[in-house]
Amino acid sequence: MKKQTYTRRKSNVKDTKKEWLELVSHHAQVGGIETSVLDNGRANGTRIAWVNTGAGLRFKVVIDRGMDISDASFNQHNLVWLSRLGVTAPQPFSDSGINWLRTFGGGLLTTCGVTHAGGPEQDAYGSRGLHDQYSNTPAELLSIKQPNLTAGDKQMSIIGKIFQGHPLGYNIEIKRTIRCVLGEPTIYLEDEITNIGNIQVPHMLLYHMNFGYPLVAPGAQILWKGEWTSREGEQRAKIFKKGENFRSCPEPMQSHSGTGEEAALIDVEADQEGIASCGINNPQLDFALRIRFHKKQLPWLTNWQHWGTGEYVAGLEPGTHPPLGQSHARQNGDLIRLAPGESRKYSLQVDIIQDPQKRTEFVNSYINL
Repeated sequence: MKKQTYTRRKSNVKDTKKEWLELVSHHAQVGGIETSVLDNGRANGTRIAWVNTGAGLRFKVVIDRGMDISDASFNQHNLVWLSRLGVTAPQPFSDSGINWLRTFGGGLLTTCGVTHAGGPEQDAYGSRGLHDQYSNTPAELLSIKQPNLTAGDKQMSIIGKIFQGHPLGYNIEIKRTIRCVLGEPTIYLEDEITNIGNIQVPHMLLYHMNFGYPLVAPGAQILWKGEWTSREGEQRAKIFKKGENFRSCPEPMQSHSGTGEEAALIDVEADQEGIASCGINNPQLDFALRIRFHKKQLPWLTNWQHWGTGEYVAGLEPGTHPPLGQSHARQNGDLIRLAPGESRKYSLQVDIIQDPQKRTEFVNSYINL
């Protein structure tokens, strides 16, 4: 057979990557991380980092609040509930009674723990305030990595180290990495929690994620699967009762003024790969928000609903335990204890689903449950 030769024709298709790079001088034109310091009001002196994914998703990391995340938006739409406090400078001794609420700004993520998640309590093992110390602890910033456009590296990340504890007691180090990929509307969060002391440490962790208008509005759908119980108990519950429609956001409720609220404690379902998902879908918007995490790491999900006028929020909160406190976990026999030198790793993914087919598939897997 005669050997054929092929002549490569000159393509009329432009190298789109090269053309795109020729239009950009600095990565901040398309995305990246920018640090700053807030200089007014309750947040005065607080270090932050603005992250722009270059895909419509933008969010504010509060470095001085354990690298938690306050503001977050997709395109022109806010995603989160912010309390009237907004960002507050850390108050390290707000860990007794309900003092935690005095600095609770809501936002995309307020981390609770890492030795206690739940209400104030006192027992033979000590006294613990609402949701422990983490969110009032500044981080030591270790690194910031920007996208490198000329090298084709789209990765960006911010990494910090948080210490919780004191001499002659618990000594815990948390290494937090928040990572994004330029052009993807996704947040990847990774925590490594290590007992760096010389005594055993009780461990509880709750990722308190708070969603608000316009993502959360009357008619929006709250998406999760799993066997659940009401935190308030069957007799006291008004929303989380069998037969009630608690998966659709209602109109603001007068009964939720002030401390009115309810929560469901969910033994969350996972797929064949062990990944659990939950999220929010508002049919009036052109996207849905999804949270993904490992069931083995975070076996519980709390759905907090607080529909007060001007305090309208849906919380989705993956955790190691239901937020019922260290005493309950100890009595239940499932309190985690970290030995000296022992570490645990956790990872979360928050992403925006825009594709109509993928969004429909995601929503349909949760409705009519």
